Amino acid sequence: MKILVTGTAGFIGFHLAEKLSGMGRLVIGIDNINAYYDIALKEARLKHSGIPAESIRKGTKLPSAYFDNYTFIKMDLGDRAGLFNLFEKEQFDCVINLAAQAGVRYSLENPYAYIESNINGFFNILEACRHYHIKHLVFASSSSVYGLNEKVPFSSADHTDRPASLYAATKKSNELLAHSYSYLYRLTVTGLRFFTVYGPWGRPDMAPFLFTKAILEDKPVKVFNNGYMKRDFTYIDDTIEGIIRVVDRSPPLSAGTYRIYNIGCGRPVDLMSFIEAIEKSTGRKARKELLPMQPGDVPVTWADTSELEADTGYRPKTGIEEGIPRFVEWYRGYYRS
Repeated sequence: MKILVTGTAGFIGFHLAEKLSGMGRLVIGIDNINAYYDIALKEARLKHSGIPAESIRKGTKLPSAYFDNYTFIKMDLGDRAGLFNLFEKEQFDCVINLAAQAGVRYSLENPYAYIESNINGFFNILEACRHYHIKHLVFASSSSVYGLNEKVPFSSADHTDRPASLYAATKKSNELLAHSYSYLYRLTVTGLRFFTVYGPWGRPDMAPFLFTKAILEDKPVKVFNNGYMKRDFTYIDDTIEGIIRVVDRSPPLSAGTYRIYNIGCGRPVDLMSFIEAIEKSTGRKARKELLPMQPGDVPVTWADTSELEADTGYRPKTGIEEGIPRFVEWYRGYYRS
Protein backbone atom coordinates (compact mmCIF):
# COMPACT_ATOMS: atom_id res chain seq x y z
CA MET A 1 0.00 0.00 0.00
CA LYS A 2 1.34 3.42 -0.99
CA ILE A 3 0.14 6.21 1.29
CA LEU A 4 0.39 9.99 1.01
CA VAL A 5 0.53 11.64 4.44
CA THR A 6 0.24 15.42 4.42
CA GLY A 7 1.63 17.46 7.31
CA THR A 8 4.54 15.16 8.20
CA ALA A 9 6.59 17.96 9.78
CA GLY A 10 3.64 18.45 12.12
CA PHE A 11 3.02 16.68 15.41
CA ILE A 12 0.57 13.93 14.40
CA GLY A 13 1.84 13.56 10.84
CA PHE A 14 5.43 13.06 12.02
CA HIS A 15 4.44 10.24 14.37
CA LEU A 16 2.15 8.64 11.78
CA ALA A 17 4.76 8.65 9.01
CA GLU A 18 7.29 6.92 11.27
CA LYS A 19 4.76 4.35 12.47
CA LEU A 20 3.49 3.49 8.99
CA SER A 21 7.02 3.30 7.60
CA GLY A 22 8.05 1.02 10.46
CA MET A 23 5.14 -1.24 9.51
CA GLY A 24 6.50 -1.58 5.98
CA ARG A 25 4.07 0.77 4.22
CA LEU A 26 5.30 2.95 1.38
CA VAL A 27 4.92 6.51 2.65
CA ILE A 28 5.38 9.84 0.92
CA GLY A 29 5.09 12.77 3.30
CA ILE A 30 4.59 16.39 2.36
CA ASP A 31 4.61 19.61 4.39
CA ASN A 32 5.12 23.29 3.62
CA ILE A 33 7.00 23.80 6.94
CA ASN A 34 5.30 27.12 7.64
CA ALA A 35 6.23 29.46 10.47
CA TYR A 36 3.02 29.21 12.54
CA TYR A 37 5.28 27.88 15.29
CA ASP A 38 8.99 27.17 15.70
CA ILE A 39 10.36 25.87 12.38
CA ALA A 40 13.34 24.40 14.24
CA LEU A 41 10.98 21.97 16.00
CA LYS A 42 9.46 20.91 12.69
CA GLU A 43 12.90 20.40 11.20
CA ALA A 44 13.95 18.41 14.29
CA ARG A 45 10.99 16.10 13.79
CA LEU A 46 11.99 15.54 10.17
CA LYS A 47 15.59 14.93 11.22
CA HIS A 48 14.36 12.33 13.72
CA SER A 49 12.66 10.63 10.75
CA GLY A 50 15.89 10.69 8.75
CA ILE A 51 15.19 13.81 6.67
CA PRO A 52 18.08 16.31 7.04
CA ALA A 53 16.87 19.92 7.21
CA GLU A 54 19.82 21.24 5.21
CA SER A 55 18.77 19.16 2.20
CA ILE A 56 15.13 20.26 2.08
CA ARG A 57 14.20 22.09 -1.09
CA LYS A 58 10.74 22.83 -2.43
CA GLY A 59 9.58 19.98 -4.67
CA THR A 60 12.68 17.80 -4.10
CA LYS A 61 12.13 14.18 -3.05
CA LEU A 62 14.23 13.28 -0.02
CA PRO A 63 14.48 9.63 1.02
CA SER A 64 14.72 8.96 4.75
CA ALA A 65 18.07 7.83 6.10
CA TYR A 66 16.27 5.62 8.64
CA PHE A 67 13.21 4.28 6.80
CA ASP A 68 13.75 2.70 3.38
CA ASN A 69 10.10 3.26 2.46
CA TYR A 70 9.65 6.88 3.57
CA THR A 71 10.20 9.89 1.29
CA PHE A 72 9.59 13.55 2.12
CA ILE A 73 8.75 16.43 -0.24
CA LYS A 74 8.38 20.07 0.76
CA MET A 75 5.08 21.09 -0.80
CA ASP A 76 2.12 23.37 -0.08
CA LEU A 77 -1.44 22.12 -0.57
CA GLY A 78 -2.10 25.41 -2.32
CA ASP A 79 0.23 24.27 -5.12
CA ARG A 80 -2.45 22.62 -7.20
CA ALA A 81 -0.23 21.82 -10.18
CA GLY A 82 2.50 20.32 -8.01
CA LEU A 83 -0.05 18.28 -6.06
CA PHE A 84 -1.70 16.90 -9.18
CA ASN A 85 1.67 16.05 -10.67
CA LEU A 86 2.58 14.16 -7.48
CA PHE A 87 -0.68 12.18 -7.57
CA GLU A 88 -0.18 11.31 -11.23
CA LYS A 89 3.37 10.07 -10.69
CA GLU A 90 2.88 8.14 -7.45
CA GLN A 91 -0.55 6.53 -7.90
CA PHE A 92 -1.42 6.47 -4.19
CA ASP A 93 -3.77 3.90 -2.72
CA CYS A 94 -4.64 5.98 0.33
CA VAL A 95 -4.36 9.65 1.30
CA ILE A 96 -4.22 10.80 4.93
CA ASN A 97 -4.65 14.56 5.07
CA LEU A 98 -3.33 16.01 8.33
CA ALA A 99 -1.99 19.29 6.91
CA ALA A 100 -3.93 22.32 8.12
CA GLN A 101 -3.58 25.70 9.72
CA ALA A 102 -4.06 24.75 13.35
CA GLY A 103 -5.02 26.73 16.44
CA VAL A 104 -8.31 28.12 17.67
CA ARG A 105 -6.91 31.36 19.13
CA TYR A 106 -4.64 32.15 16.18
CA SER A 107 -7.69 32.13 13.89
CA LEU A 108 -8.71 35.39 15.59
CA GLU A 109 -5.43 36.98 14.53
CA ASN A 110 -4.87 35.63 11.03
CA PRO A 111 -8.15 34.37 9.54
CA TYR A 112 -6.89 34.37 5.95
CA ALA A 113 -4.38 31.59 6.74
CA TYR A 114 -7.29 29.30 7.66
CA ILE A 115 -9.18 29.90 4.43
CA GLU A 116 -6.07 29.41 2.29
CA SER A 117 -4.94 26.19 4.00
CA ASN A 118 -8.02 24.55 5.46
CA ILE A 119 -10.48 25.41 2.68
CA ASN A 120 -8.50 25.95 -0.53
CA GLY A 121 -5.79 23.42 0.32
CA PHE A 122 -8.30 20.75 1.33
CA PHE A 123 -10.31 21.39 -1.84
CA ASN A 124 -7.17 20.66 -3.88
CA ILE A 125 -6.78 17.36 -2.00
CA LEU A 126 -10.39 16.42 -2.79
CA GLU A 127 -9.95 17.25 -6.46
CA ALA A 128 -6.73 15.24 -6.67
CA CYS A 129 -8.39 12.27 -4.95
CA ARG A 130 -11.29 12.47 -7.42
CA HIS A 131 -9.18 12.70 -10.56
CA TYR A 132 -6.70 10.00 -9.52
CA HIS A 133 -9.23 7.54 -8.10
CA ILE A 134 -7.89 7.29 -4.55
CA LYS A 135 -9.28 4.22 -2.78
CA HIS A 136 -9.56 5.88 0.64
CA LEU A 137 -9.21 9.46 1.83
CA VAL A 138 -8.76 9.90 5.59
CA PHE A 139 -8.74 13.49 6.82
CA ALA A 140 -8.27 15.33 10.09
CA SER A 141 -11.27 17.14 11.48
CA SER A 142 -11.43 18.41 15.06
CA SER A 143 -13.39 18.22 18.29
CA SER A 144 -13.83 21.97 17.87
CA VAL A 145 -16.67 21.32 15.38
CA TYR A 146 -18.92 20.53 18.37
CA GLY A 147 -18.65 24.21 19.23
CA LEU A 148 -21.39 25.37 21.59
CA ASN A 149 -22.95 21.93 22.05
CA GLU A 150 -23.80 21.38 25.70
CA LYS A 151 -24.59 17.65 25.58
CA VAL A 152 -21.64 15.48 26.58
CA PRO A 153 -20.03 13.21 25.66
CA PHE A 154 -19.90 14.43 22.08
CA SER A 155 -21.21 11.88 19.60
CA SER A 156 -20.41 11.93 15.89
CA ALA A 157 -24.20 11.97 15.34
CA ASP A 158 -24.59 15.29 17.20
CA HIS A 159 -25.41 18.47 15.34
CA THR A 160 -22.29 20.51 14.61
CA ASP A 161 -23.75 23.67 13.15
CA ARG A 162 -22.69 26.12 15.90
CA PRO A 163 -18.90 26.51 15.64
CA ALA A 164 -17.31 28.85 18.18
CA SER A 165 -14.27 29.80 16.07
CA LEU A 166 -13.21 30.25 12.47
CA TYR A 167 -10.90 27.26 12.86
CA ALA A 168 -13.87 25.11 13.84
CA ALA A 169 -15.89 26.49 10.94
CA THR A 170 -13.18 25.52 8.45
CA LYS A 171 -13.02 22.00 9.88
CA LYS A 172 -16.79 21.65 9.61
CA SER A 173 -16.49 22.92 6.03
CA ASN A 174 -13.98 20.13 5.37
CA GLU A 175 -16.54 17.58 6.52
CA LEU A 176 -19.26 19.04 4.28
CA LEU A 177 -16.99 19.24 1.24
CA ALA A 178 -15.77 15.68 1.80
CA HIS A 179 -19.33 14.40 2.12
CA SER A 180 -20.36 16.02 -1.16
CA TYR A 181 -17.35 14.55 -2.99
CA SER A 182 -17.99 11.13 -1.51
CA TYR A 183 -21.60 11.27 -2.70
CA LEU A 184 -20.95 12.76 -6.13
CA TYR A 185 -17.82 10.83 -7.11
CA ARG A 186 -18.09 7.65 -5.00
CA LEU A 187 -14.99 8.51 -3.00
CA THR A 188 -14.46 6.49 0.15
CA VAL A 189 -13.86 9.05 2.87
CA THR A 190 -13.30 8.96 6.63
CA GLY A 191 -13.11 12.09 8.76
CA LEU A 192 -11.48 11.96 12.20
CA ARG A 193 -12.36 14.43 14.94
CA PHE A 194 -9.24 14.65 17.11
CA PHE A 195 -9.50 15.57 20.79
CA THR A 196 -6.57 17.53 22.34
CA VAL A 197 -3.69 15.33 21.25
CA TYR A 198 -0.51 15.56 23.35
CA GLY A 199 2.77 13.74 23.84
CA PRO A 200 6.46 13.86 22.84
CA TRP A 201 7.22 16.24 19.96
CA GLY A 202 3.91 18.02 20.60
CA ARG A 203 2.80 21.44 19.44
CA PRO A 204 4.17 24.42 21.41
CA ASP A 205 0.87 26.32 21.12
CA MET A 206 -1.08 23.72 23.09
CA ALA A 207 -1.76 23.55 26.84
CA PRO A 208 0.56 20.63 27.79
CA PHE A 209 3.51 22.36 26.16
CA LEU A 210 2.64 25.85 27.45
CA PHE A 211 2.03 24.66 31.01
CA THR A 212 5.22 22.59 31.17
CA LYS A 213 7.31 25.43 29.76
CA ALA A 214 5.88 27.95 32.23
CA ILE A 215 6.31 25.68 35.25
CA LEU A 216 9.92 24.79 34.41
CA GLU A 217 10.74 28.47 33.82
CA ASP A 218 8.90 29.54 37.00
CA LYS A 219 6.54 31.75 35.02
CA PRO A 220 2.79 32.12 35.53
CA VAL A 221 0.58 29.44 33.99
CA LYS A 222 -2.33 31.09 32.21
CA VAL A 223 -5.48 29.25 33.33
CA PHE A 224 -8.53 30.33 31.36
CA ASN A 225 -12.13 30.33 32.62
CA ASN A 226 -10.57 30.40 36.10
CA GLY A 227 -9.74 26.72 35.70
CA TYR A 228 -13.32 25.57 35.18
CA MET A 229 -12.53 23.63 32.04
CA LYS A 230 -12.25 19.98 31.09
CA ARG A 231 -10.44 18.51 28.12
CA ASP A 232 -10.38 15.03 26.63
CA PHE A 233 -6.58 14.85 26.52
CA THR A 234 -5.56 12.07 24.10
CA TYR A 235 -2.06 10.63 24.09
CA ILE A 236 -0.36 10.57 20.69
CA ASP A 237 0.12 6.77 20.59
CA ASP A 238 -3.63 6.25 21.00
CA THR A 239 -4.34 8.77 18.26
CA ILE A 240 -1.93 7.06 15.86
CA GLU A 241 -3.43 3.65 16.64
CA GLY A 242 -6.88 5.02 15.85
CA ILE A 243 -5.77 6.39 12.47
CA ILE A 244 -4.09 3.13 11.49
CA ARG A 245 -7.13 1.10 12.53
CA VAL A 246 -9.26 3.26 10.24
CA VAL A 247 -6.85 2.76 7.33
CA ASP A 248 -6.62 -1.00 7.93
CA ARG A 249 -10.25 -1.64 8.89
CA SER A 250 -11.65 -5.02 7.93
CA PRO A 251 -13.79 -5.43 5.98
CA PRO A 252 -12.74 -2.31 4.07
CA LEU A 253 -15.29 0.39 3.32
CA SER A 254 -17.09 0.16 -0.01
CA ALA A 255 -16.78 2.86 -2.67
CA GLY A 256 -18.73 6.00 -1.90
CA THR A 257 -18.84 5.39 1.86
CA TYR A 258 -18.52 8.40 4.15
CA ARG A 259 -17.76 8.06 7.87
CA ILE A 260 -16.99 10.43 10.74
CA TYR A 261 -15.36 9.20 13.95
CA ASN A 262 -14.17 10.72 17.21
CA ILE A 263 -10.62 9.89 18.25
CA GLY A 264 -10.27 10.74 21.91
CA CYS A 265 -9.46 9.18 25.25
CA GLY A 266 -13.09 9.28 26.37
CA ARG A 267 -12.12 10.45 29.86
CA PRO A 268 -12.21 14.25 30.22
CA VAL A 269 -9.75 15.69 32.74
CA ASP A 270 -10.27 18.76 34.89
CA LEU A 271 -7.75 21.42 33.88
CA MET A 272 -6.48 21.84 37.43
CA SER A 273 -5.89 18.08 37.71
CA PHE A 274 -3.94 18.22 34.46
CA ILE A 275 -1.73 20.97 35.86
CA GLU A 276 -1.21 18.93 39.02
CA ALA A 277 0.01 16.01 36.89
CA ILE A 278 2.60 18.28 35.27
CA GLU A 279 3.63 19.60 38.69
CA LYS A 280 4.16 16.03 39.87
CA SER A 281 6.23 15.13 36.79
CA THR A 282 8.39 18.24 36.94
CA GLY A 283 8.71 18.33 40.73
CA ARG A 284 7.74 21.99 40.72
CA LYS A 285 4.68 24.02 41.68
CA ALA A 286 2.79 26.12 39.17
CA ARG A 287 2.13 29.81 39.66
CA LYS A 288 -1.41 30.05 38.31
CA GLU A 289 -2.78 33.19 36.65
CA LEU A 290 -6.56 32.81 36.58
CA LEU A 291 -8.12 34.43 33.51
CA PRO A 292 -11.60 34.63 31.90
CA MET A 293 -12.64 32.40 29.02
CA GLN A 294 -11.04 33.37 25.73
CA PRO A 295 -13.13 33.88 22.58
CA GLY A 296 -13.38 30.64 20.60
CA ASP A 297 -12.84 28.37 23.63
CA VAL A 298 -15.41 25.98 25.07
CA PRO A 299 -15.61 24.75 28.69
CA VAL A 300 -15.70 20.99 28.04
CA THR A 301 -14.63 18.47 25.39
CA TRP A 302 -15.46 14.80 25.79
CA ALA A 303 -15.33 12.15 23.06
CA ASP A 304 -17.79 9.34 22.62
CA THR A 305 -15.58 6.82 20.81
CA SER A 306 -18.07 3.95 20.80
CA GLU A 307 -18.55 3.99 17.02
CA LEU A 308 -14.82 3.80 16.33
CA GLU A 309 -14.48 1.03 18.90
CA ALA A 310 -17.38 -0.95 17.37
CA ASP A 311 -16.04 -0.62 13.82
CA THR A 312 -12.31 -0.99 14.39
CA GLY A 313 -11.69 -2.22 17.95
CA TYR A 314 -10.10 1.09 18.96
CA ARG A 315 -9.56 1.41 22.70
CA PRO A 316 -7.36 4.20 24.08
CA LYS A 317 -4.94 2.97 26.73
CA THR A 318 -2.94 5.94 27.99
CA GLY A 319 -4.18 8.21 30.78
CA ILE A 320 -2.44 11.37 31.93
CA GLU A 321 -0.77 9.37 34.72
CA GLU A 322 1.39 7.74 32.03
CA GLY A 323 1.23 10.28 29.24
CA ILE A 324 2.30 13.41 31.12
CA PRO A 325 5.54 11.90 32.53
CA ARG A 326 6.48 10.73 29.03
CA PHE A 327 5.84 14.18 27.60
CA VAL A 328 7.78 15.96 30.37
CA GLU A 329 10.70 13.56 29.95
CA TRP A 330 10.81 14.35 26.22
CA TYR A 331 10.49 18.09 26.84
CA ARG A 332 13.37 18.14 29.30
CA GLY A 333 15.54 16.12 26.96
CA TYR A 334 14.75 18.26 23.91
CA TYR A 335 15.19 21.61 25.68
CA ARG A 336 17.77 20.38 28.21
CA SER A 337 15.54 21.76 30.99
